[in-house]
Amino acid sequence: MDFAHEKRAAAHLLSMVEDGSHSTAHMQPFYEEADPALVYFIFAWLRAHYHAGHPAAEGVLGRIVGLVSASSVVARKAREGERDALVSWFEETYDYRDLDRAEFISLVVEKLEG
Repeated sequence: MDFAHEKRAAAHLLSMVEDGSHSTAHMQPFYEEADPALVYFIFAWLRAHYHAGHPAAEGVLGRIVGLVSASSVVARKAREGERDALVSWFEETYDYRDLDRAEFISLVVEKLEG
């Protein structure tokens, strides 16, 4: 299976935080419904790509902080996701910075859904 729908949904989660076109209130229900590992993966990928010194870092990282501050559910999911076995495997095998958005989403969704 190619998990096209799941990949689109995950890409949408990532892009909402990355592009800043949605309010925290708009993003919150999407993240509250998402798989904890996916929430962690997305936040980790964004932190790796929008590190200190990146011109968009303040906005992207600020939106992550805004989401976890606004919702204890999102904060809990991110913490739970960090402990997921797939996250451990991924972080032992890959570097977030080596994967572009499409590669990352495809890999993560296929592992989570497979």
